[in-house]
Amino acid sequence: KNLAKVGYKQFSQILKNIGENEGGIDKFSRGYESFGVHRCADGGLYCKEWAPGAEGVFLTGDFNGWNPFSYPYKKLDYGKWELYIPPKQNKSVLVPHGSKLKVVITSKSGEILYRISPWAKYVVREGDNVNYDWIHWDPEHSYEFQHSRPKKPRSLRIYESHVGISSHEGKVASYKHFTCNVLPRIKGLGYNCIQLMAIMEHAYYASFGYQITSFFAASSRYGTPEELQELVDTAHSMGIIVLLDVVHSHASKNSADGLNMFDGTDSCYFHSGPRGTHDLWDSRLFAYSSWEVLRFLLSNIRWWLEEYRFDGFRFDGVTSMLYHHHGVGQGFSGDYSEYFGLQVDEDALTYLMLANHLVHTLCPDSITIAEDVSGMPALCSPISQGGGGFDYRLAMAIPDKWIQLLKEFKDEDWNMGDIVYTLTNRRYLEKCIAYAESHDQALVGDKSLAFWLMDAEMYTNMSVLTPFTPVIDRGIQLHKMIRLITHGLGGEGYLNFMGNEFGHPEWLDFPRRGNNESYHYARRQFHLTDDDLLRYKFLNNFDRDMNRLEERCGWLAAPQAYVSEKHEGNKIIAFERAGLLFIFNFHPSKSYTDYRVGTALPGKFKIVLDSDAAEYGGHQRLDHSTDFFSEAFEHNGRPYSLLVYIPSRVALILQNMDLLN
Repeated sequence: KNLAKVGYKQFSQILKNIGENEGGIDKFSRGYESFGVHRCADGGLYCKEWAPGAEGVFLTGDFNGWNPFSYPYKKLDYGKWELYIPPKQNKSVLVPHGSKLKVVITSKSGEILYRISPWAKYVVREGDNVNYDWIHWDPEHSYEFQHSRPKKPRSLRIYESHVGISSHEGKVASYKHFTCNVLPRIKGLGYNCIQLMAIMEHAYYASFGYQITSFFAASSRYGTPEELQELVDTAHSMGIIVLLDVVHSHASKNSADGLNMFDGTDSCYFHSGPRGTHDLWDSRLFAYSSWEVLRFLLSNIRWWLEEYRFDGFRFDGVTSMLYHHHGVGQGFSGDYSEYFGLQVDEDALTYLMLANHLVHTLCPDSITIAEDVSGMPALCSPISQGGGGFDYRLAMAIPDKWIQLLKEFKDEDWNMGDIVYTLTNRRYLEKCIAYAESHDQALVGDKSLAFWLMDAEMYTNMSVLTPFTPVIDRGIQLHKMIRLITHGLGGEGYLNFMGNEFGHPEWLDFPRRGNNESYHYARRQFHLTDDDLLRYKFLNNFDRDMNRLEERCGWLAAPQAYVSEKHEGNKIIAFERAGLLFIFNFHPSKSYTDYRVGTALPGKFKIVLDSDAAEYGGHQRLDHSTDFFSEAFEHNGRPYSLLVYIPSRVALILQNMDLLN
């Protein structure tokens, strides 16, 4: 309550200050309309930068033969600098589209520094250059969006994606490739939302997009800004919304092509001294209390919403932002003293509230997701109630639980109560995105769930022409069960990382010095699931039908499930959600005939999803034409119950047919 009060008070005060000094957050968040370099209606050029520590600021580039000092900026108040270059006599373009520019900073200590504007819209690395070049992006025709944003989905089924690794070839894939080849797959699999990683420009590809150098530039390694706009537009035409993985928690230490030392000081956009550096990430930390930093970050949010028509954001590294200790070396037990006190960075919390306020004011249907491992209370409550204003948080304990079970326990020792607890341990009315694995789990040093389950046998025994070995059989059955119970019980949204739906083998590793710059693990082998002779297709089919059933029945948008059974000896979990009865038998060898399962509903039930079906690589032990009738026989606290045959290692969903009629 106290934090909510303090946070809301600080949020309201800053919002009021923005209103009084800047004419409101609407104007304040349009920084990119004046900062940077802009062609004026008269053909001249208007340039503006914030460089409080600079002694002088100049513009140079191809247009003036790289003379560093011929175009000095004029000093304004509050560390701002501006420059107007009048048009040429013949009205021709002063700085042509595609030409190179640099801001020259003379520092207080007399250094001459060549910098890329923090507001640059397009930067490229040419040939073997170490650093990126700033390219003036001012095309004659801008991309015209053809499709309006889809309505906010009732249930969120997210396909977490990375454009660069989206092809099976050993190279960086393009926006165009993703639009033509991956979007139709995502649509076919029944996902209604894409979360795009590594879009904000990052000089180091192997940072997975988390060391940002140019915040307003869409990464040029995949193509042009217009090609990204086309990707988003095409997704919209399919009814799919697109979220940007936004990194406002830290910035790359690069100074030649990043924000660091922009004005020659270690402060500017960041805290100076130790507070401005994240030791574990080796990156710089924003000074969220600074007026111009707020303008920069809020304008950045608006830029991606308006210029590229993203439908919202997944905020990266929220735990690092919320606490002065950045979550480093902290185990969060859920005790409230861990969340309230001097360890909380109130400036960062206020920034997140401002960002959520802006996003939901500009686009009421947009969605924001917090990546917070600490479980900060009220982070996903409305700002008007003193909350952080996020729509969802990632349920980060769930993937850890699956990895722990696979690494440390025999199947017969899996604890059903522990699984249910992990999947349902969330605060009332706080929406969570559940996932069995994301990109985090697949990174080098770890491996995908499929590889944990089947490991080396995936190289030899995934062909339908080879016999079903015990390892492959177990792997395929558990892969489906883990996904379905996570989807059904774990949250109000579901996320899958690209390729993992069909059991992508191995792990993810980007080209870097340590692996001889190899692309071997920086690709997604979609051809595996297209091959009719391989068993990957079974997992792909199950993922598709699980999503399509959710689309029809809407369990993610329904209230939390009622769990009627978690039987340790039998290894059975049963729960009801959205009028469906979910039954899981995790026992490695025991099947049960006439097993009694409780339900709230009278009437006739039929099987609507069965992980044991042939098209999912199952053993076809169930007859789908069977009608199950519940009787007024109280069982496990439910007024009705029915008898059902539950084979070993099977997940079932039964639907009440009387509800449909």
